[in-house]
Amino acid sequence: MDYTPFSYVTAEKAELYRRVMRAFVEAKSHFLVHLRPEDVQQQIGEPELASVQSALTQLVAWGNLDAERDNARVTSVEDYYRALYVYQITRQGEAVEAALATFEQELGRRGALQSVALEDIRTRLRALLTLAQSESPSATESQLLLRDLAGVFADLAENARAFMTGLNRTLEGQGSDADAFLLYKERVIGYIERFLGDLTTSSGEIAELIRALDGDGDAQAPVARLLRQAAERELLDLAPGESPDDDERARAFAEAWRRWHGHWEGLRAWFLDQPGRQAQARLLRSSARRAVTQLLEMVGRLNERRMARSDRSADFRTLARWFLECDGDRDAHRLWRTAFGLTPARHLVVDAETAEAWQQSPVPASTPWAVAPGIQVQARLRATGSYQKPGAPPKLRSRARERELLARQLAEEASVARAARRQLVERRAERLSELGELDDGAFRLLLNLLGDALAASPGDDSPVTTTTGDGSLRITLAPLGPETAATLHTAGGVLRGRDYRLEIVDLEEDAWRS
Repeated sequence: MDYTPFSYVTAEKAELYRRVMRAFVEAKSHFLVHLRPEDVQQQIGEPELASVQSALTQLVAWGNLDAERDNARVTSVEDYYRALYVYQITRQGEAVEAALATFEQELGRRGALQSVALEDIRTRLRALLTLAQSESPSATESQLLLRDLAGVFADLAENARAFMTGLNRTLEGQGSDADAFLLYKERVIGYIERFLGDLTTSSGEIAELIRALDGDGDAQAPVARLLRQAAERELLDLAPGESPDDDERARAFAEAWRRWHGHWEGLRAWFLDQPGRQAQARLLRSSARRAVTQLLEMVGRLNERRMARSDRSADFRTLARWFLECDGDRDAHRLWRTAFGLTPARHLVVDAETAEAWQQSPVPASTPWAVAPGIQVQARLRATGSYQKPGAPPKLRSRARERELLARQLAEEASVARAARRQLVERRAERLSELGELDDGAFRLLLNLLGDALAASPGDDSPVTTTTGDGSLRITLAPLGPETAATLHTAGGVLRGRDYRLEIVDLEEDAWRS
C-alpha cells in the first residue's frame, strides 16, 4: 500500500486534519494509545461527529492512523455489523507530526547567545579531563559526559548562528519606527557586550582543557580513549544481525566512532585555531562586534535622517503645542525669539568693513537684535532669501587629507590604549603600591579599572573581580586593611589611597595564545 502521510497538510480540510493528528500526539504523550471517535470529538471540540469520523477514515487511508475493530463495545448483532473502530497513530503519522513540529519550531527560533552554555561546556570538559586521568574510566560516565557536552555545544552553536542571522535580518529590514529601534539597540548592545565578556573569559580555559584532552592528537590521546569507550558502549544495544560474522558490528563501531570523533572535532574547531582557518569563537566575536558597529552606524543614520528631514506642517504643530505649554508670556516671548531666529543676523554678510567695525566696537552675541547696530544687506538677499556671487561655482574640496588625519588619530589612540594596557599587565604588580610611576594613558586606564572594581564591590573587605566592558582585561582587588596606604606618581600629580592586593589579566592574550 502506498502511503502519502503528508497529504493532510495541504488537503482541503487541512485545519481539521491537523487538529485530529495533534489530538493523537497529545494522547500518546499521556500514554493513551487508542482513541474512539467520540474521544477525538471531545478533545478537538468539533460539533459534528460525522466530520470527525470522515476525517479519521481519510487519515487511515493516507496511512497516518491505524483502525482496529472495537469489539469491547459490541453488545448486539447490530453493533457488530456497524463496524465500530478505535484508532491509533502510526509511525508514519507520528513522524510527520514530529517533522511539522520541528519545522514550526525552527521558523519561530529567535536564537540566543548562551553564556550559560559556555559554563556548562567548561564544567563538562573539567569532568572529562578528571575522568580521562583516572586509571580505569567508566564507560557509562564517558558516554554520558560526551553526550551532554555534544548536546550543549550543538545548542550553543545553533543558537548563536540563529541569533546572528536574525540580527542581520533585523538590521537589513529596519523599519521607520526610530524610537523602537533605538530602544532595541540599547538592549541588544548590552546583551552582546555581556556575552562577549563571558566568551573572552571562558574561551581561554576551554581551549586549555581541549588541548589537555587532545594531547598530541594521536590515538593515545586521553579523549581518544573516552570516545572509543562511548562508541563501544553503543554496541551493547545493537540488535543481532542476520549474518553470523562480525562485519555488522564492525560497521556499527566505525559509524559510532566517526560520529563521536566528529563531535569532538567540531568542538575543537569552535575554540581552537586550525591551520588556515580561524576558530569559530573568534569569528563569532568578530561578527558580534561588527553587529554592534552596524547598530551604531544605523543610529547615526537615523539621527542624520531626523536632522535632515523637513516637515513644515509637523514643525508648526509641535511649535504650537510648545506655546500652549508655556507658563507665561515671558517664556512664550523667549520661545518666539528662539524659534524664529530673532537674534542679530550679522553673520549673513561679513565684509572687510564689518570685520573692522567689530574689532573697534565688539558686539556680544547676547545683544538683542533691536538695539544692535545695523548692517548692510544686499537687496537680492532681502528679496529672495539667497545670494550668489557672480562667476563660476566654487570647486569641490577634497577631504582626503582630513580623512587621513582622522585615521591617523584613531590609530594613535588605539596604539596608546594598547601601550597602556600592556604597561599595566607586564608590571605584574602584586599590590597597588608596587605599580610605580605611570604615564598618562596607563593612569587613566587604571582609574577606570579601579572605578569598575570598586563599584562592583559588595562593601565589605572581600575580594572583588570585574571585567572591562569590551572583555579585554580582568582586575581583582583584595583590600589589605584600612591602615595600609598606596601612592601612585603620575605626570598629572600624585594619587594616594588605601592599598589593595592587585591582579590584572589580559584576557584576549590568554584566550587566543596558540
